[in-house]
Amino acid sequence: MTKKPLHNFHIPVMGLAYTIDSPIRVAQYGISSVISIIDDEILEKMKNFYNRKFNLDYLGISTKTEDYRAKRITAYLDMVDDIVNEKFESFKQEISKNKESLKDFMAMLPNTSDLKNSLQSFINQKDNWSSNIKNFIESNLKPGSIDVNIMTKVDKDNYQKNEQLPVMYNDAHASLRGFAMSKLSSSMVLSAGMNPRLYSYMEEFEDFFPDDKGIIKKKIILKVSDFRSAMIQGNFLAKKGLWVSEYRIESGLNCGGHAFATDGMLLGPIMEEFKQKKNDLIQSAHALMSTALEQKGKPAVSEPLEMKITVQGGVGTSEEHDFLLANYDVDSVGWGSPFLLVPEATSVDKETRNLLLQSKQEDLYLSNISPLGVPFNTVKGTSNEILKYKKESNGKYGSSCPKKLLALSKEFSQEGTCTASKKYQDIKLRELDAERESLTIREFEKKKAEITDKACLCVGLVNAAYMEQNLEIKGEKQGVVICPGPNIAFFDKEVSLSEMVKHIYGNTNILSDNNRPNMFINELKMYIDYLKKEITDSTVQITASQSKKWNTFKKNVLEGIDYYNNLFTTSSFFSNRLQTINLQLQEYKLMLTAIEVPQVAKQ
Repeated sequence: MTKKPLHNFHIPVMGLAYTIDSPIRVAQYGISSVISIIDDEILEKMKNFYNRKFNLDYLGISTKTEDYRAKRITAYLDMVDDIVNEKFESFKQEISKNKESLKDFMAMLPNTSDLKNSLQSFINQKDNWSSNIKNFIESNLKPGSIDVNIMTKVDKDNYQKNEQLPVMYNDAHASLRGFAMSKLSSSMVLSAGMNPRLYSYMEEFEDFFPDDKGIIKKKIILKVSDFRSAMIQGNFLAKKGLWVSEYRIESGLNCGGHAFATDGMLLGPIMEEFKQKKNDLIQSAHALMSTALEQKGKPAVSEPLEMKITVQGGVGTSEEHDFLLANYDVDSVGWGSPFLLVPEATSVDKETRNLLLQSKQEDLYLSNISPLGVPFNTVKGTSNEILKYKKESNGKYGSSCPKKLLALSKEFSQEGTCTASKKYQDIKLRELDAERESLTIREFEKKKAEITDKACLCVGLVNAAYMEQNLEIKGEKQGVVICPGPNIAFFDKEVSLSEMVKHIYGNTNILSDNNRPNMFINELKMYIDYLKKEITDSTVQITASQSKKWNTFKKNVLEGIDYYNNLFTTSSFFSNRLQTINLQLQEYKLMLTAIEVPQVAKQ
């Protein structure tokens, strides 16, 4: 019998280490979460930490060990699995013996849960309730999934003594192999777009293929921002006999971390397309996968396998959560940034968590600090930012770049250089000085900022985990980089795991501000602001393709507003805010219409 997930929300990956040990913290309650596995160093250090804490016998793996990166990842994931299973067994024992513990657990379950109703019947029993409940718990409860995340583009070539290693030792390839060789039965979330070489590498591991019962031990989740991308990537994998078990749709701008803005396609219309065309995804992939499995001589799959659609990005109330489940038939809703304020769930140092508690809307912004050259959501006043400004006041730019995970620029070295590194920025600043006389002061400062804005994410995104556990941080002092979504501005207090889950399910309210905009309205504003900034910041001569891109963007946002006008007037949700929502839609439509897209300069 397949046990159903206990919850209809999940905790997405956050940064490199904010969810590094979230399964250890929350999986026993049936909550699924995602670990980033691109940085083997933090995984090794956290493995050693928990090794000591729980008196385990996992051995250390040095960088001198062959294929150490993948082996470290495998060892950490195996250890997390061991700890989660042990904590889950203890938890089952506790709630089968203690009615108060059982009641506390039930309070964290969805109100619509059949499991919750069944457990209530045991609570009402006066005699032998403990012995009666044990078999039920064993048959119906399961821990949350220990899922992993790989940013597909963080796949740097690696070298040994100036000699390039085979592709299998590239960062993302090694991460994939580390997961594939682990004993986990869970999912791998692939984000940041398609990497054909990495996708093809999955064919080498049996756990990604369905067995003779149609069961996949290691499932594939694709994080996507539109239907077209989902179809292209899903079919690419299906032609190799690989099934995408879940498409995880994320808001282009109303999300944490890197923001991959769509061409003005808003989340609502995107979700609508997935709802209307989900069967197309399933049938197309099934036909292609069946042919591929037959050609490979692998077990056939007569019927399409399960394919989930989930969504995340900017959700903040139980009504928004329920609306996404009901209106778009999604299987789960991701709640990310709010969990940064839950010490039981995420790994964040006290200073940074306090910064988030105090941050307002104006403190959260879309920055240019990522070496990947992709807009990056962050907050003003991080310790990394303070240290960076202090260095720059002394004429020092760039970081020491100890990890080199983002050393992807081949501009000055075949082995790759990170654009946040001192080495890279020193060269670029010398080049800029050489052309100073030909630039206006504004042009010079803009170009300088483009060079020096970059921050060391490899170190900044893991330091909070070290600091929370009082682990030694070696090397140059970098401080903490944190990447919450804009939605965090409306959450202003530290809460327990139980309180956060009850908020998600509408059994309590932890929001202080009753004027928080609807998540769709919030995203709409971000897209309009994004278009205005794109046009305003453009200093080069406008090309036909650029003008066309902006016009398409504007057209898609306008169509999104029309979609929302119809959606909100016909839905039973948000009825108490409907007048405000309609006024906001009207206001933003006028604002967008007033934006003039520059015309192509005549030759």
